[in-house]
Amino acid sequence: MLRKFIYTLIGGLFIMTGANAQAADSNIIHMDVSTGGTVVIELLPDIAPKHVERIKQLASENFYDGLLFHRVMDKFMAQTGDPTGTGMGNSKYPDLPAEFSSYDYKRGTVGMARTKSPDSANSQFFICFTDEGCRGLTGQYTVLGQVTEGMEFIDKVARGEPPANPDKIVKMTIAPAE
Repeated sequence: MLRKFIYTLIGGLFIMTGANAQAADSNIIHMDVSTGGTVVIELLPDIAPKHVERIKQLASENFYDGLLFHRVMDKFMAQTGDPTGTGMGNSKYPDLPAEFSSYDYKRGTVGMARTKSPDSANSQFFICFTDEGCRGLTGQYTVLGQVTEGMEFIDKVARGEPPANPDKIVKMTIAPAE
């Protein structure tokens, strides 16, 4: 009886470990938001491997769950990823070196927020509302992904710096690898 329990327990651990490894291999993020839907983000590890790795690490640790969109500027972008909700906080991990690219910022582009220092990105990121609003960011901020579905839910995020009634990330997960 005890032996059967131990084998079942070990088998379950192997299954869970396999599922986690499979999710870690995926470059698709599902971000459930309080505006009523799921935003699908295709991560771009060929452009920003360190930043993609960080986002996946934090998502797997449930870091983003419940975080507010603390800075939302009409016709520009919606920013989140700060555990304090003030725009001043980050994860417990060190800041990342810039991984700038020539990827054109456009509607749905996901970039890493930073201070004036190029090497200060950590956990905060933003999603562009329009092509025009984010055009000047190319080569200045690290691109880590592109929204492929659900931009209508980002469009509904409450505006403000900070918004009076901020929307939030309900849950952010790595999609299973296909």
